Amino acid sequence: MVRILLATSTVELEDLVRRATEGDASSELLVIARSGRDAVRMTGELLPDIVAVELCPSGDDSAETVREIMITAPTPVVMLSHRDGSQLGTISARALEAGALAVIPAPAAHGMPLEQPAIEKFLSTMKAMSQVKVVRQWRQKARGDRAAKDQPPAARTPTGIVAIAASTGGPAAIRAILKDIPADFPVPILIVQHMSNGFIDGVAASLDATVPLTVKVARNGELLKPGTVYLAPDNYQLGVSGRSRLRVADDAPVNGFKPSGSYLFGSIARAFKGESLAVILTGMGDDGTEGLRALRMAGGKAIAQDEKSSVVFGMPKSAIGAGLVDLVLPLESIAENITAITRGRGEPEGETRT
Repeated sequence: MVRILLATSTVELEDLVRRATEGDASSELLVIARSGRDAVRMTGELLPDIVAVELCPSGDDSAETVREIMITAPTPVVMLSHRDGSQLGTISARALEAGALAVIPAPAAHGMPLEQPAIEKFLSTMKAMSQVKVVRQWRQKARGDRAAKDQPPAARTPTGIVAIAASTGGPAAIRAILKDIPADFPVPILIVQHMSNGFIDGVAASLDATVPLTVKVARNGELLKPGTVYLAPDNYQLGVSGRSRLRVADDAPVNGFKPSGSYLFGSIARAFKGESLAVILTGMGDDGTEGLRALRMAGGKAIAQDEKSSVVFGMPKSAIGAGLVDLVLPLESIAENITAITRGRGEPEGETRT
């Protein structure tokens, strides 16, 4: 039995979730919280299996609600959307950074009928997310900015491109990495992040405003630039066309994923060969593993996030188990290693796998 706490101020969303759960013996709408403060309190008191927080555009305290739950009563949290995602991108980005696992659609969009396939997809997603083992977060103490250190010029650039793949827990992990990569980073970074449609623009805008690098959603044919991060758009595959331009294509899914980390890794392997660096982060499933095979055969390098710092260890575990990564690292060490490898200064210490 999956016990769901729903935080919403709208009767419509409450009705949708209630109707979806009433016909399912393995799920229960435990309680409704009408405010973020109530959601935090009730999570601590009732210990639900999962918390669903409405993603709304006005008076939104979604990110703070998620953050407080992860500090006071760590529980899987998903953001529930039943509005146009393009209006909610920045809000969803803040909630994901605060620790929400994903943004998922409500059982039916605004004004649409409640249909069985939508109900089944909603409930299966809630049940899967409720099994994720989340870790307690701690209140951050204020600290001064670290002084930037001058980097000695590298004699050569052994890496020509960096590609990152992530799923559940990825937005927060990506931010943690990008904030520690310097603005003069010498190569482009391409990212596949699995998420619900309509939110990637907001994630890109939020990252662009808060990390040293330029962050944007990729466009087909765009010139690759150093120090720039390109996110795969909704429902398109991201790769490269030769060594100088992006390829954004309506190609078939790879093992069910579109965009796909395996597609991205395979694409850069063909163009950049041994100058490729792949990073596989937290996420369910095994996306990325197939592409890493091609990348490693081409002589490229690969980093995987370690189990302790991953929200979900599926994607990194698959890659590690297949023997396709060079380094297994905690999240806080990945940016340092990416920068060092790319600048040709070798690999700082980390757990090494062959």
